[in-house]
Amino acid sequence: MFRTVLCDLLGIEYPILQGGMAWTATGELAAAVSEAGGLGIIGAGFAPDDWVLAEIRKVKALTNKPFGVNIMLMSPFVDKVMEIIAEERVPLITTGAGNPGKYVAAMKLAGTKIIPVVASVALAKRLEKQGVDALIAEGGESGGHIGELCTMPLVPQIVDAVDIPVVAAGGIADGRGLVAALALGAVGVQMGTRFMCAAECTVSPNIKQAIIKAKDRDTVVTGRSTGHPVRCLENKFTREFEKKEKSGAPVEELEEFGTGRLKLAMVDGDVQQGSVMSGQIAGWVSREEPAAAIIQDIIQGGRAVLDEIHKRVRL
Repeated sequence: MFRTVLCDLLGIEYPILQGGMAWTATGELAAAVSEAGGLGIIGAGFAPDDWVLAEIRKVKALTNKPFGVNIMLMSPFVDKVMEIIAEERVPLITTGAGNPGKYVAAMKLAGTKIIPVVASVALAKRLEKQGVDALIAEGGESGGHIGELCTMPLVPQIVDAVDIPVVAAGGIADGRGLVAALALGAVGVQMGTRFMCAAECTVSPNIKQAIIKAKDRDTVVTGRSTGHPVRCLENKFTREFEKKEKSGAPVEELEEFGTGRLKLAMVDGDVQQGSVMSGQIAGWVSREEPAAAIIQDIIQGGRAVLDEIHKRVRL
């Protein structure tokens, strides 16, 4: 049950992708998710190519299952990282913050699948024409850089607009979210926030505790005035950022103020001055557990949801 075309496309057991979160999704987490039957993804972020190479080889040493790398197309190292992806024959890349069109031919030649993250129908159509293999429709409930539409309205519109598989992301953390995504026409889900609390995630323990303690309304969106809105847990940094935005601070000042804040949080563990990128579903996450336990909980929970629907709904 729950085997979809996404499983066949990527050679995985369950239609669950782990979000490629920068400074969070390292080789340890990606390998654990892949080994458990999902698709683990290394978050390249703005890291240099030698770091990405080391993480790729770390995954290969820990599992022989398929895995991926998330590429931030705004990274100054993107061309070198793409070369490494091709050389290492990485099975999959997901992309964000730009259009991966110029890399499609090289990736296909290397046998690498390309699944961009999209937040609009227009971009989804454009990328389909460029030959990508699938799309991740990510709603504004997700952590990190977000678009304007929420997951519920975004996913079916993109599903109806393209003829390639669509993965749903944003606000998904359990079997109910998986079933809902499939009902909207998606062929699988991508999750980030819950996997931040996986035992194999190397993020600072302070971050895991901040997510576990978070309530339903504890995330905020900063940076709308810059054109690059980001969802994260509210803290001293976000409140100061908001003050600067409201006072009309120029974009350059805001960008400088935010530089390095993600690493400050995820690596250094500063939950007050760092940018704790997290989705709205953080208020539901209640514990740290192995990646394999998370995946099994989603699959078993999804089966239970379907059974309950059959009991409650008369067709």
